[in-house]
Amino acid sequence: MKTVIFHIDVNSAFLSWEAVYRLHHLGGNIDLRDIPSAVGGDMSKRHGIILAKSIPAKKYKIQTGEPVTDALRKCPDLVLVPPNYNLYQKSSKAFVNILKQYSPTIEQYSIDECFVDMTGTESLFGEPEVVANTIRERVYNELGFTVNIGISDVKVLAKMASDFKKPNLCHTLWKSEIKHKMWPLPVSELFFVGRATTRKLNNLGIKTIGELAQTSLPTIKSHFGKHGEVIWSFANGLDFSAVEPTPPPNKGYGNSTTVSFDVTDATTAKLVLLSLAETVSARLRDDNVKVKLVSVGIRDYNLRYYSHQKKLEAATNITREIYESACQVFDEMWDKMPIRHLGIHTSQVVTEEARQLNLFDDYDYEKLERLDRAVDDIRKRFGVDSIIRASFANAGKIDHMSGGISREKRTVDYTKQNVL
Repeated sequence: MKTVIFHIDVNSAFLSWEAVYRLHHLGGNIDLRDIPSAVGGDMSKRHGIILAKSIPAKKYKIQTGEPVTDALRKCPDLVLVPPNYNLYQKSSKAFVNILKQYSPTIEQYSIDECFVDMTGTESLFGEPEVVANTIRERVYNELGFTVNIGISDVKVLAKMASDFKKPNLCHTLWKSEIKHKMWPLPVSELFFVGRATTRKLNNLGIKTIGELAQTSLPTIKSHFGKHGEVIWSFANGLDFSAVEPTPPPNKGYGNSTTVSFDVTDATTAKLVLLSLAETVSARLRDDNVKVKLVSVGIRDYNLRYYSHQKKLEAATNITREIYESACQVFDEMWDKMPIRHLGIHTSQVVTEEARQLNLFDDYDYEKLERLDRAVDDIRKRFGVDSIIRASFANAGKIDHMSGGISREKRTVDYTKQNVL
């Protein structure tokens, strides 16, 4: 039986979802997708980067990830809208619900793209290109936004195909088609080939995907090691990974936050670390796992990044232990330069590990774990702000649960927005 895999990618997802919401729920008259527009963070909170852009904005060479200030210099009339992750999650769920009607084997690769194993569904829905266009049209007619669909017999080629001409199109890239559809493309367009790898390949005289595919594997490995083997395989259409509906277990858990002001004292920095420890440890408990390693990352006001780590005596998911370990690491590493960004990252994840009791333990760890879970339950029932540590009573601009998607990006007060 011929393997059939779709890669379905929402076109300009964040901007499209915002455009549809404004048109159909807020009475908007202008489609953000038809004008130079972008989703951008709040510059006052140091989150001022472009998160998504419209196709007309591309004419001004506006790029995802660049500062909002640079984008506005390129296009002073650029319409900027704030991010709204609650809207994105709802839109993503509606999108995936349509896909579930065509296959039970769906791998959500990110919030706006999925791999779908369509093998053996021809008798139900028709030939791959027919059903792909049916899905594409349903998404547009029922949800209002457009998708690109790549069709192939392996995942990497399906993903490459979905990046062909946009928007609102379906493309095939079967293994039999790679020589005339993929090999002529610049090597920079190959999945897993970034800027540094592109430069190095170009310096070797390798300009196209086909040239990479036809270079001997030992030569590529001698310059790029294991990564070279991966990109050489992709260039030749070799990919043995399956569509995985269940994501693999996390190898680590972490959260970080960009502080809206320069942190110049340890007391404030440790308050930020406490807010990060709250969110990281809650995620650990929610997944019923513990960690053995805690690390802290700092980015100072010169944008220099450095980190340090600590091995724990016992695996834990207790907020207090993770926080105190992070503070110890912080004291050992901080060079007193003003801090712009802080993060806590954990690794060496275990599912079950009994703690060795010690007569000289400072804490009743069982009691602390029960307390943490009680706090988790209260927050799940009544919201994350239903119970707050006293330390944050006068914390000013520091959120008591930092990291991940910042609070101002989770929702938008549209009464304060100029909906065109």
